[in-house]
Amino acid sequence: MTLSDVTVGMELPPLEIGPISRRTLALFAGGSGDHQPIHIDIDAAKARGREDVIGHGMLAMAHLGRFLTNCVPQERIRSYKARFAAVTPVLANPTCRGRVVAIDDGLATLDLTVTLADGTVTVRGEAVVDLR
Repeated sequence: MTLSDVTVGMELPPLEIGPISRRTLALFAGGSGDHQPIHIDIDAAKARGREDVIGHGMLAMAHLGRFLTNCVPQERIRSYKARFAAVTPVLANPTCRGRVVAIDDGLATLDLTVTLADGTVTVRGEAVVDLR
């Protein structure tokens, strides 16, 4: 995709993340400093009513950021925001998706999501990128 090809309604090429493994969660905990037990300790997760550990919200947001920079050069990103909508269970297979919802004065607004195989949207985001 080139920036000159971008049109309203265009779907961006999806990014399939692959399974969110316990190893991934442990490595992300170490790298991010987020050692919340619900992400890495099954006993703590069960004590909170979960069947198993869940993925870090910031890990999902990081994948969405990776998706965005796969689609457009980083220096073209003018804003990026996201909100967490649902949890990501361990071993889930998230997919990052995006769609162009508006173009105004050379700036494209993108609707971004991280979605699980069952259709659950775990992260909703928006980015504005400079097409000029």
